[in-house]
Amino acid sequence: MKKPKFDRPTFNEEVYAITRLIPKGRVSTYGAIAAAIEQTNRARMVGQALHICPAGTPAHRVVNRSGILTGKLFFGGNRMQELLEDEGVEVQDDRVVNFKTLFWSPLEEL
Repeated sequence: MKKPKFDRPTFNEEVYAITRLIPKGRVSTYGAIAAAIEQTNRARMVGQALHICPAGTPAHRVVNRSGILTGKLFFGGNRMQELLEDEGVEVQDDRVVNFKTLFWSPLEEL
């Protein structure tokens, strides 16, 4: 007898689902998203998934663990910073100002 096939979301789908929950004006990290989907130590894979994310996924709200806009290269120019600033997030020298205050942890907030 065949085992039933369950439709489990892919890694990328789980990353996108969590990323879509980050509130405007807040930021999260690649590592925090990885931990939220029980994939600790897969922060780089989260970054790779966000590099190819579907339209409407607020990938600009995901930064590294120090608040640095490491995904900026994939947005072209200063687009990542512009999107964050449009939401009221101050960025200085490619780093989120008040990062600890603006950090959104999916494990704590969901």
